[in-house]
Amino acid sequence: MENLKVTVFQGYLFWENIDQNLKNIALRLSSGIRENTELIILPEMFNTGFTMNTSLAEQMNGKTMAWMQQLAQKYKCVVTGSLMIGENGNFYNRLIWMQPDGTFSQYDKRHLFTLGKEHETFTAGKKRLIVELKGWKICPMICYDLRFPVWTRNLNGVYDLLIIVANWPEKRALHWRTLIPARAVENQAYVIAVNRVGYDGNEVYHSGDSSCIDPGGKVVYYKRDEEDVYTFSISAEELAKNRRFFPFLNDADDFRLL
Repeated sequence: MENLKVTVFQGYLFWENIDQNLKNIALRLSSGIRENTELIILPEMFNTGFTMNTSLAEQMNGKTMAWMQQLAQKYKCVVTGSLMIGENGNFYNRLIWMQPDGTFSQYDKRHLFTLGKEHETFTAGKKRLIVELKGWKICPMICYDLRFPVWTRNLNGVYDLLIIVANWPEKRALHWRTLIPARAVENQAYVIAVNRVGYDGNEVYHSGDSSCIDPGGKVVYYKRDEEDVYTFSISAEELAKNRRFFPFLNDADDFRLL
């Protein structure tokens, strides 16, 4: 493993306006990325905001997928974030892991936000996704998944980095800020959580609070309220040292996810 250079985009999302969001994100990244990066992380539903309006759902060969591929090619890095996908009569809040060569992996949000009636529109995913980048094993998830420690559990050390992309409202920001370091410490892994900022179409405010927390619970990155494009490195040595000095994962309970 080598150190991994990551760029996060904490941005304002234009409500249900795909073209405006793609244009704004591209512009912000163009002015904000000043060094080579290996991974760009965008928020949940970065092209629409967190909406149940299925008329905005795209196919897997739609404009946003093509845009992600172009972005990955431009920066020669992986680009990830979630969007609304329609497929075989169902709708998914689907995270895409887009590589520069146009190949991709996908993860469908497992825990649908019943308080916001997401479960009435979307179909839940059934499988976690583990991908690899520069020797890092990475587990990307979406927003509400953060609340469920069984689903996020690093059983047998299967991942080194947990990613959460989100539209997490400010009214529950205390929970967000509490759970992110908890997941890092209990799983002895880095956690990078990327949220949006500003009001959405339902007048719900999002304060961002995007973060990177190391396996020991230390803050690598944190930003509140403002749009931000920021690049930082996460340390393979710090990860290995934490697990070597504190081999807590070896004592974890064994279980099987159903």
